[in-house]
Formats: sequence, C-alpha cells, structure tokens
Amino acid sequence: MKRILLKCLVPGLIAFSANAALPEGHPAPDFQTQASLAGKAFNFSLQDALKKGPVVVYFYPSAYTGGCNVQAHAFAVNHEKFAAAGASIVGVSLDSIERLNDFSADPNYCASKFPVASDADGKISGNYDIAVKAAAPGKTDSRGVAIDHGFAERTTFIVTPDGKIAATLGGLKPEENVAKALETVQKIAAGRSKAN
Repeated sequence: MKRILLKCLVPGLIAFSANAALPEGHPAPDFQTQASLAGKAFNFSLQDALKKGPVVVYFYPSAYTGGCNVQAHAFAVNHEKFAAAGASIVGVSLDSIERLNDFSADPNYCASKFPVASDADGKISGNYDIAVKAAAPGKTDSRGVAIDHGFAERTTFIVTPDGKIAATLGGLKPEENVAKALETVQKIAAGRSKAN
C-alpha cells in the first residue's frame, strides 16, 4: 500500500515543483529595480506601472540567447497591440543593467519598445517563485559574450491594476508565451469595456 501511495505522490510532486510559480489570483509581489529602455537605465516600479493599467511581467533566462531573443522580438513587434489593450510590458532577468542597456536598444530584439529589468540578485524571481538555474561555466550569449548569471525560468505573469495575478503563463515556447499574454490582456480589456 505504501509503495502504491508513493508511486502516486511522486509524479504529483515533480509536476508541482516544475510549475511552482505564483498562481492566478495571488497578489503580485511589488518590486523596484533598475531597468533599461532604449539603452538608458532608470528606476522601474511595478506599483507605478500598475497605475496606468495591467502589466505583463515576463521572466526570461538571459538577454542575447536563442529563445529570449525570439520572445523579446515578439513582444516588440506586438507592442502596439498590448498598448491598445491598455497593458504595458516589462521583461525581468538576472542580467546586469549593462547587458540590458544593450538588449533594450537592440533593433532586432526589444527595439526600444519596452523596458527590461535587472534582477541581478535573484530576489524578484524568488518572490515570484521562479526557478533559477545556475550559469554553466563557459556559457556565452549569441554575441559570443560570457554569461555570468543564473537563468530564470521562462514564465509570464499578467498583473492587473489591483495588484493581483490574472494569469501565470509557463511551459510555453517563446512566441506562444507572447501570443497567450496578448490574448489574456485583450480579454481583460474586453471585460473592462463591457463593465463600463
């Protein structure tokens, strides 16, 4: 009996640990940190951003890496659609602000459309229950520059102005993640317009 119970519990524990990010309905932890927009560093505050509408907070492993390049480009290309739904976007990674200054202004990726925030000490990721993997020795980015920080699990949160998480999107390919985030903010916008 104990063996059967253990066999049933172990897969559940593995599934839970792989999807441990904060769930829908949970209060979104506020954060202030250095971010970069169009190559210029500034102090980003989630609380301030929420005063303007929903915020798409997307965690990604590292600037200038395959999937992260694709995801940043997809957010940049769709930036106007997010804005039309009243939502803003902020990317969060363990990259240094110096790396993010380059990435935020790169016309192939963020294209100066939205800020990317530095979580260099991993505290923001920890508050959102995002898994972080240690950097592999000798790992380089798509420019050939050494990566000397941990990698946050790719997870996107849609945070509504009341500070609650409306959706947690994990386990998706970069472009699917962006498409699902856009679909979610458009539903929120449609719900607001029906309520008015």
